[in-house]
This record gives sequence, C-alpha cells and structure tokens, in this order.
Amino acid sequence: MNISQLETLLTISKTMSFRKAGELLNLTQPAVSAQIKSLEDEFKTVLIDRNQPVTLTDHGQVFLEHAERVLAIVEELKQKLNDLNLTPQGHILLGTTSSIAIQILPRVLSYFQNQYPLIKTTIHTMPSSQVMASVENGSVDVGITYLSERNPNIASSTLYYDTFELVVSPENPLSSLTHTTVDKLKDVPMIMLAPDTLGRRFVDAMFRKYNIQPNIVMELSSSEEVKRMVEIDLGVAIVSKLSIPTELKLGTLKIIKVHELETTHPVGVVYKSGRYLNTAMHQFLSDLKGMPEHQFISSE
Repeated sequence: MNISQLETLLTISKTMSFRKAGELLNLTQPAVSAQIKSLEDEFKTVLIDRNQPVTLTDHGQVFLEHAERVLAIVEELKQKLNDLNLTPQGHILLGTTSSIAIQILPRVLSYFQNQYPLIKTTIHTMPSSQVMASVENGSVDVGITYLSERNPNIASSTLYYDTFELVVSPENPLSSLTHTTVDKLKDVPMIMLAPDTLGRRFVDAMFRKYNIQPNIVMELSSSEEVKRMVEIDLGVAIVSKLSIPTELKLGTLKIIKVHELETTHPVGVVYKSGRYLNTAMHQFLSDLKGMPEHQFISSE
C-alpha cells in the first residue's frame, strides 16, 4: 500500500468514475484500475463496485475512513515540515571558551533569542583548543573559537578580530608604564593560561621567538581565573583584550602596551563540513555570519 493508492481511492469515491479520477490525478484509466486492484489484492477484499455509477462497497467505505485519516496525517506532516522551514526551531549545542561565553555571547544570543524564540541554545564552555575537536566529534553542533588551526573536516567563518594584551594590577610596579617590550618581561612574575589553550600557545611562541624564558608563577585553566589573580597582584598576564572590558572600566586592571603583541587574531564560528544543517543550525549560522563586527566587540 502507498499514499498514491489511497489518494486514488479517495478521488474515485468523489468522482464515482475511474476515468474522471484518472483525469484529476493525471493517470491513465488502466493505471487507476491497477492501483485499486493492487489494494484489493493486498487486503483480500473488494473495495469498489464497478457497476455504473461506480460506488464503494461496505468494505470500501470502512477502508476509505481510515485512508482519509492517513492522508490527513500525511498532510499535517507536510505542513509541519513546511512550518519548520518558515519558522526556524530546534536545539543547538554551542561550544566556546568561558571568556567568549561571558563577554561575547550574551549580546549575540539575546538578539537571536528575540528573533527566533523557538530555537534553544545550550552552551558548553571548554579550553579553546578543545572547541575544534568537540565540533568534529559531534559533542557540540557549533563552536566559536580562535581560528589559528586548520582542519579539513571543519568549515569556518571569521566573525571578528581580537588581540592579546599585557594586563597588570594598578598596584603592580609596571602600572606606571604605558609601553614596554617583551624582553623587559623576562623576570616579571607571570600568570599563564594552561598549556592546552590557544592563547597560551600564542604567548609561548612569542617568548620562543625572542629567546626568552618567562617567569611563570601560576597556570590556570581560564582567562576569568587569570584575571582574578592579576587583580590581587599575584603577577601579570597576557589575555584577550575582549575578555577585560569590565575590569578596565572598573579600574581593577590596566593595559601595558607591548609592541610584540600587536597582532590580530581571527575569532570565528566553526561547524563540521558536510553535515546536515537543520533549520535552527542554518538560521543560527546565517545570522551569526551576517552580524557586523561591532556586534561582537562592543564594550557596551
């Protein structure tokens, strides 16, 4: 049994004619007859009295009632699928760093939630180096992270650019400076991100380039933890500029410019190449890629 056969039976019941049913369904009369005969053979009963005018048998009437319900369910399914295309809805698992989750996502997600209230988002925070792997293995749908790594299985799109800055407590002796150079940091107590973060890899590469062994006094897993330690003057740190607007406004941290750090780093959205994008994912990615850079980096 297939949907076409049920539609044919319903049309015959309305037109009381194999010929007219065929015209409406764009089928030949033999094709109409063959569909009804196939149904009758499958259910081992006679559904149609073929005398003129054509009418349904008692069995045919019972069959028609169920056929109409099946066709109604199919039509409802088509409508719901169409509604999904017109009104994006679904659930998105988003992986990113704690700093991006705190500083960037509230503005982005509040806009998105207002536009598409039927799309729900769950955020998983993790070290930046794990975001790509989580997207690739499917534990998250979408990631927002630094695009310093290339992966043939991952599609990406740049959203904005970040920089790394040296930050100190106002109580630190370096706070009287506006500029310094990387060689002056050799003996300064430094609070570092964990080695498995992309920010740490950038800082390590910079120190290697200038053949400097930094004085690392503490390693922490997130920028939020690093900032708290710097605020109480346990050391200085190099962190994302976009992670510190609140501290700069409150005056609990101060930026000391370092010429060697003046490199921009792309931050973007990543997702697995070739994967099926449901309406929620498609709309989220489309809107995210279309947002102007100031939507992400505004400090307001």
